[in-house]
Amino acid sequence: MKWFRRDGGIIDDARRDDAAALADIHERSFSRGWSAEEMSSFLGEYPVVQGIAFRRRSLFGSRRRVVGFVLLRMAGGEAEILTIAVDPSSRGRGHGRRLMEEAARRAYRDRVEALFLEVEESNRAAVGLYLSLGFRKVGERSRYYRHADGEAGNALVLRLSLR
Repeated sequence: MKWFRRDGGIIDDARRDDAAALADIHERSFSRGWSAEEMSSFLGEYPVVQGIAFRRRSLFGSRRRVVGFVLLRMAGGEAEILTIAVDPSSRGRGHGRRLMEEAARRAYRDRVEALFLEVEESNRAAVGLYLSLGFRKVGERSRYYRHADGEAGNALVLRLSLR
């Protein structure tokens, strides 16, 4: 399914041949990146895992490149956002919101009752986005995220009711 955007972007299914681009964006977005092989294995689990990509037209030509993505796992009437990332050079333009809205639409369409995710408590931009979309805190995991400098951050567990 494709959703065309006024800004030249398209939201569509992530494909296995997108794995390297997804891994690159993920690596530049998190302290622990996922490899292209890991991304490819997730994308091979459809329909349990759905990959959704946001593509923008390149400046030179009509070729589209991935600038953000979300991986969504669905099972037993629930869904979980495994990861979401937007290329650092494309942040602040609403791409993350669009990806989350599409993930929620797909989960709702598949009769999911609740959508879950976890986010580092100190990631103010992401926490703000999720709360603005209607997610509510349902738990916390102390010192869950490990950073390269040895520090650890808390994870918030958030839930969005879809029904």
